[in-house]
Amino acid sequence: MPLVAGVDSSTQSCKIVVRDAETGALVRSGSAKHPDGTSVDPQHWWTAFTEAAAAAGGLSDVAALSVGGQQHGMVALDAQGNVVRDALLWNDTRSAQAAEDLIAELGEGDRAVGAQRWADAVGSVLVASLTITKLRWLRDAEPANAAKVAAVALPHDWLSWRIAGYGPAGDPTAPLGPQLDKLFTDKSDASGTGYYDAEADGGAGAYRLDLLRLAFGRDDLVLPRVVGSTEAGATAHPSVAGTGDTLVGPGAGDNAGAAIGLGMRPGDIAISIGTSGVVSAVAPARTADGSGAINGFADCTGNALMLAVTLNAAQVLDAARAILDADFAQLADLALAAPAGADGLVLVPYLQGERTPNRPNASGTLHGIRLKNQTRAHIARAYIEGMLCGLADGLDALRALDVPVERVMLIGGAAQSPAVQRIAPQIFGLPISIPEPGEYVADGAARQAAWVLASAVAGAPTAAPSWSTAMSTTLAADPVPLVREQYAAVRDLV
Repeated sequence: MPLVAGVDSSTQSCKIVVRDAETGALVRSGSAKHPDGTSVDPQHWWTAFTEAAAAAGGLSDVAALSVGGQQHGMVALDAQGNVVRDALLWNDTRSAQAAEDLIAELGEGDRAVGAQRWADAVGSVLVASLTITKLRWLRDAEPANAAKVAAVALPHDWLSWRIAGYGPAGDPTAPLGPQLDKLFTDKSDASGTGYYDAEADGGAGAYRLDLLRLAFGRDDLVLPRVVGSTEAGATAHPSVAGTGDTLVGPGAGDNAGAAIGLGMRPGDIAISIGTSGVVSAVAPARTADGSGAINGFADCTGNALMLAVTLNAAQVLDAARAILDADFAQLADLALAAPAGADGLVLVPYLQGERTPNRPNASGTLHGIRLKNQTRAHIARAYIEGMLCGLADGLDALRALDVPVERVMLIGGAAQSPAVQRIAPQIFGLPISIPEPGEYVADGAARQAAWVLASAVAGAPTAAPSWSTAMSTTLAADPVPLVREQYAAVRDLV
């Protein structure tokens, strides 16, 4: 049976899964770490990819592969294919003022008008995460570097390009050299740049060069070609994978990759607790939320992907562990020893600022401190409840836009915590399904690779492979309104 590979080049690491193209059965896997930070030399991603591929037993036998990657990051390249400066990642907030400036400019001085115009144009009100704001920051803060930029790519675009054999002039790992016109991407990731409208031209999608020019001052940059869901963007260079005929799929943004990995359909909601917190919904059409609570992106299958994204998710639990000198199991035990609502102790978890709501300069705040709740158990409970309340607000924002909510899935490493599993049904007030643990972004990339391969063999687009996603458990709804009432009373006191 043919094999396919899926790559997840995330904020923290590179993970690779090799799967049977027909059944989706896992054959082998590997991973390697990425460095910490909100700005990173992309060479680290290439190094981690090669290490993860070696750990997975190599990619010489795969017939197709695809890359899912962290969204929004800015990889600026000069005419020789060199990275102009470290890539600014999605969680780098230095372009927060640039976002506000661009909103005001499109609204001709009226922020509310500008916010709605951005939502209408690209599906999202600008925040520091989006690539277009980072380009404005680069133009203003580093004009010498901005002048060198010949092309701009997203992290997954750059890695796919390198896998195909392209890269900086003179680099022995890039035998095909700096052919910038060979960069390619997909609609899901392009839709998060701020200069791509996924619904333009009757849904075909198109770059908004006028918005790029507004942000960067010029629109002569090479932008990655947007490849369809069932098309190959390139073939892998034989030094990387296969023998010269291994297809490289269009790839995906990480949230869209997870959605296809989970087999999400309209009505499905995934709540992911990873480096970021994400509430995502597959919907038939994009909405244009001028409040900025919901981003309207594309998915990998022709639907829209509606997202509410928080900067503060699993790292809130890491912070609690550090404060309490506890491991994950001990943190869960402590949290479950305290009552729901933590006797009035409430954490507003803006530990890194926040994206939703858009408060890049905010800080976390612990409210309601009393003698009776100054215990390790109460603190553990408050940190978990605060993190989940922020995500519950995102789910409410989707409902307010009439996005259908039929099935809720909880994913991410923190979803395996017994305390998170016990507390989430209390806060969301809904039944929650928990899929079997897996690398959902890498799995989605592998499924896309299998889709591209099947379409290539058939000579025409085929249906996506029917790989199954098993649910390990379903948690019954157990609403405790007090928790969210306490949170709502203090969340804006920042």
